[in-house]
Amino acid sequence: MSNKWKSSAMGWQFVWLPSLLILIFSFYPMVQSLLLSFQSGKGNVYSYSGLDNYVRLFQDPMFKQAVLNTLLYLIIQVPIMLFLGLVIAYFLNMPNLRFKGVYRTLIFLPCVTSLVSYAVLFKSIFAVDGVLNKMLMSIHLIDEPIAWLMDPVWARVVIIAAITWRWTGYNMIFYLSAMQNIDPSVYEAASIDGASKTRQFFTITVPLLKPIILFTTIISTNGTLQLFDEVVNITNGGPGNSTMTISQYIYNLSFLYTPNFGYAATVSYAIVIMVAVLAFLQMKVGGEKKQ
Repeated sequence: MSNKWKSSAMGWQFVWLPSLLILIFSFYPMVQSLLLSFQSGKGNVYSYSGLDNYVRLFQDPMFKQAVLNTLLYLIIQVPIMLFLGLVIAYFLNMPNLRFKGVYRTLIFLPCVTSLVSYAVLFKSIFAVDGVLNKMLMSIHLIDEPIAWLMDPVWARVVIIAAITWRWTGYNMIFYLSAMQNIDPSVYEAASIDGASKTRQFFTITVPLLKPIILFTTIISTNGTLQLFDEVVNITNGGPGNSTMTISQYIYNLSFLYTPNFGYAATVSYAIVIMVAVLAFLQMKVGGEKKQ
């Protein structure tokens, strides 16, 4: 018992400080924000308002628009990004491919690019006098510049393209690491049996990567529901709030409109609930079934 106690005490010496910091800087703010969501007021004066903020949430057309935009990004962009990451990782894992290191570095580089700098870059590319319009006009595909960021549909396409460009390489790294742990003899046996590369991809690679695909789906869903930087820096939520996300709406409620931190906290917990529900559904659909 003495040795067990000493071992436990030594373990707590390593754990107590990080645990305390997590409690102070993570769990305490979470509890405070939850309490704040039941209050209303301005400045430092708040009063308990019950469920008024949550009732307002379901009646708020701006919130509904932000949720619709965010879910649109989630439904379209996440599957495209994950599939591209999976396909790219498959090709980069081919044993006879030359310059693998160069290709992997180039595809992963967008992930380490500053969020603001790459968003500003996309904004300049898709501007009316930007590089893309000039290139399309030079090859006579269009007669006049397209206002990409002034059209609700094209503005959403630009946001989706920007997110995909940045985060595809991030997911590719997970898939590539998992593929390198697959025994090559599995593919050799499939080749001997006459399976094509395409069939090997869908019948061997994808099933063996199922846990990693589930993991990347959950973290990508989480990240998309909290999308903020790209929208703010590329379109600022426009035109006409057609690209505004839930996170940007929370920022506007807190700092741009008349500050309403109680309602902003309520909207932030809407993201928490959405993340939890979607993660649960993804785990149910993609998790291992018990025999």
